Amino acid sequence: MEIDLVDQDFYAQHGPPHEQLAWLRANSPVHLHRGDEARDWPPFWAVTKHADVVHVSRRSDLFSSSRKLALFNEIPEAEREMQRMMMLNQDPPEHTRRRSLVNRGFTPRIIGQLEQHIRDICHDLVDEAKGRPSADFVRDIAAPLPLYVICELLGAPVEDREKIFTWSNRMIGSEDPDYAADPAEGHAAAMEVYAYANELAAQRRAEPRDDIITKLLQPAEDGEALSEDEFDLFVLLLLVAGNETTRNGASGGMLALFEHPDQWARLVADPSLAGTAADEIVRWVSPVNLFRRTATADTVVGDQPVREGDKIVVFYSSANRDEDVFDSPGVFDIGRTPNPHIGFGGGGAHFCLGNHLAKLELRVMLEVLADRLPKISQAGPARRLRSYFINGIKELPVALT
Repeated sequence: MEIDLVDQDFYAQHGPPHEQLAWLRANSPVHLHRGDEARDWPPFWAVTKHADVVHVSRRSDLFSSSRKLALFNEIPEAEREMQRMMMLNQDPPEHTRRRSLVNRGFTPRIIGQLEQHIRDICHDLVDEAKGRPSADFVRDIAAPLPLYVICELLGAPVEDREKIFTWSNRMIGSEDPDYAADPAEGHAAAMEVYAYANELAAQRRAEPRDDIITKLLQPAEDGEALSEDEFDLFVLLLLVAGNETTRNGASGGMLALFEHPDQWARLVADPSLAGTAADEIVRWVSPVNLFRRTATADTVVGDQPVREGDKIVVFYSSANRDEDVFDSPGVFDIGRTPNPHIGFGGGGAHFCLGNHLAKLELRVMLEVLADRLPKISQAGPARRLRSYFINGIKELPVALT
C-alpha cells in the first residue's frame, strides 16, 4: 500500500486516511515515512498504535517537544527560540513550572461554574440559527460556542469573537486557500494576537477582575509569575486550542451523528447519553490528528529502534481506532464505555489542559440540540479543512426542522 499520511489534499477531501492507518497498525506500527525535500521535511517515524502513542506521550525525557518543537513543520532555529516559550513546545521541568502557573485558571471547580453560562450560550445560538433562512452548523453553532466561552475566560468583550475566529482560522488554516493566501498569514495573525494579549494584560494590571487573565498575571504563592512573552504565548495557545478542538469536535461530531442517524435518535430519546457521546465524538473525530516529538537518545518505540534526533510523529486518529484497545473501533457508539481514547493526548506532561472544558461544552451542546432541534438534518455536503494537523470541518449546511 502506498503510504502518505501528510497529503493535505487527501484530508480536505476525505479526512484522516483511515485505510492507510489501519494497514500500518497491522503491518508497520512504527513506520519510517518518506520525507519531502522540497518542503524540507526529513523522513519520520509514524507511530500509529495506542500503546506506542501513550509511551511516546509519557516519556518527555526520551521524546522531546522542545528540540524541534511539537508541530510537524520544520522551522529555523531562530524561530524555534521564541516558540519554546509556549507550553506546547516545552519539556519538564520548564513545562511543569509553566503548567503549574496556568493550572490555577482551569481547575474542575472553576470550569464547573461555567456550565449554566455554556447552556445559555447554546440556547441563544439555537434561537439565532432558527431565525435565519439557511443555517451552517459550523458558522452558527460549532464555531461561536467556544469563542463565546473564550471571551468569558479572558474577560474580553463578546464582540471580539469575530476577530478571534479570524485569527484562529488564519493560523490553523494557513495552507487552506479559504483562510489564508499564503502561510505567512499565519505568522501575521500570531503577531496580532500577541498585541491583543498585551492590551488585555495592561487592562487587567490597571483594573484586576475575577477572570483567568487576572489570575494568570498574579504571582503564584512562591512568587513565580509569567513573563510578558510567556503570557502572550499562553493567550495564543488558548485562542487556538480552546477554539479549534471544541469547534471541530462539535462539527465533526454532528457530521458523525448525521451519518449514523440511529445514534442521533438514541441521543434524542435519552439525552443522559450526552456525556458518553461527547467522549465518543472526541475518539471518532480526533480533532487534533498528530503531534511531533524528537528522540533525545537512541531508544525503542514498539519493537522499532530509533536514533537520537529522529523525528517521531504520533497519530491520535489512528490510536483512537486501535483494534487492540477498542471493541469494534469502526463503529460509532455514543454509549461506548469504557472509552480509553486519547483525543486529549496520551497522558504525560502535555495532556490537554482544557479537556474538562471541552467535554463540558460538547456535553451541554448535545443536550441542548437533542432537546431543541431533534429534527436537525444535513442539508448539503460538508467541506473539510485542508490540514493534516487539525481534522476540521469548514462548512456543514443544516436544516433545523
